[in-house]
Amino acid sequence: MSYRIGVMGSGGRMGQMLVREIANTRDCAVAGGTESPGSDRIGRDVGEVAGLAALGVKISADPAAVFDAADAVIDFTAPAATVAHAKLAAAKGKVLVIGTTGLSTADDAAIAEAAKRTAIVRAPNMSLAVNLLFALTEQVAARLGPEFDIEIVEIHHRHKVDAPSGTALALGEAAAHGRGVTLKDVAIRGRDGHTGARPAGGIGFAALRGGAEVGDHTVMFCGPAERFELTHKAASRQIYASGAVKAALWARGRKPGLYGMKDVLGL
Repeated sequence: MSYRIGVMGSGGRMGQMLVREIANTRDCAVAGGTESPGSDRIGRDVGEVAGLAALGVKISADPAAVFDAADAVIDFTAPAATVAHAKLAAAKGKVLVIGTTGLSTADDAAIAEAAKRTAIVRAPNMSLAVNLLFALTEQVAARLGPEFDIEIVEIHHRHKVDAPSGTALALGEAAAHGRGVTLKDVAIRGRDGHTGARPAGGIGFAALRGGAEVGDHTVMFCGPAERFELTHKAASRQIYASGAVKAALWARGRKPGLYGMKDVLGL
């Protein structure tokens, strides 16, 4: 029997890509999709909206119905919706894969609580290469001395609502861990006006927005006489869809818990 995967926000750009990825993955089937109440996509076939042949599954405004029909659900929506979906996943014992960013500390706690009752895979970025970048950033930060300043630069499309990106913040966390510090104690989230000299040991962030950029991230280690950079450039959201489906398949039959892409990829 096919592994049934539902998609929250299935009519959006990422949602449509997830539908296509699931439909084209062996032994997987699209169980359902949701859109916000009032969307003109509600009632339409989820496959047709995604540019495929009809899959015989209609887009709904009822997340609970999608959870009922699915073995796993993938969520790249918005923080408030994601927290509600985590509670549904826990109540119904279904796998949940979360790619939503911009979550608050309270949101994190709610998701962790839900993970006590079901398997949840959460990652700021589902790309294999980006998760390797996290590991490399931690290693480099641990090996280069404090004379190397760390700056993280990212650019995304003009419609992205959170900044810095979840991936940039995760890179900051990786660098901070490598240096044995807590990111919130050393993060420099913005500069404007007469800021004074850069504080020693800070981890700086610069967020750029424009056009249709999928997402580029660079971690810069700036020393007194040299600069070392680690960069990832995304050419398509396909890498996120592929990773999310891989995570959903990996989580099948797992014990309740909060997992990450490190677990999925065995890093």
